[in-house]
Amino acid sequence: MPQPRILVPAVAALVFLGLALLIVSGRSFALDTTLIMLFRDAANPAIPIGPAWFQEAVRDMTALGSFVGLFFMALTATLALWLCGYRRLAVGLVVSLVAAFLASTGLKIAIARERPDIVEHAALTFTASFPSGHAFLSAVTLLTIAGFVGLASRRADIARFCMIMAVVMVGLIGLSRVYLGVHWPSDVLGGWALGIVWSSVATAWLGRRMVEADPA
Repeated sequence: MPQPRILVPAVAALVFLGLALLIVSGRSFALDTTLIMLFRDAANPAIPIGPAWFQEAVRDMTALGSFVGLFFMALTATLALWLCGYRRLAVGLVVSLVAAFLASTGLKIAIARERPDIVEHAALTFTASFPSGHAFLSAVTLLTIAGFVGLASRRADIARFCMIMAVVMVGLIGLSRVYLGVHWPSDVLGGWALGIVWSSVATAWLGRRMVEADPA
């Protein structure tokens, strides 16, 4: 039976490719609309469910997946690896994340899916919808950081803890995009799937090569 570290990214790759092909062909998903409306007030769909403080907390969560939020997370992790002597690993992290940002921009332009128009957006948007940049780039950034820190620490418990925290944050960031009405759920699922594939390859191929070359 294939190991999870091979099976999970393989399934994720199939999910992303399947969604991308369906969306490019013009398919829409009824489930997308159903899931978005679950987060809306039945009496007034323009308003997300929950009290005002909860809505603000969700906006704070989505901000963690913004370019600025992820930039500072990546900068902190890169400097930490560099200062701990894992300089090649730090460079590998930067290369992986910059390439992911370029890929995200290119995919959005190429696929050009429209944002949801069935509810009022509770946050500003500036790019196309698929894949969700917040979901994709948060998955790439946080999962790759977790993978690289696990490699550098050479401790299974630290690697496991970092990965669990990364998965929780990536999940919450993605859900926040649907709650705010700025992404179809399939956008977020596609972003998560591609992010899993990207971070898995970055950790297994680039990360392992770099950590073996570092003297630390």
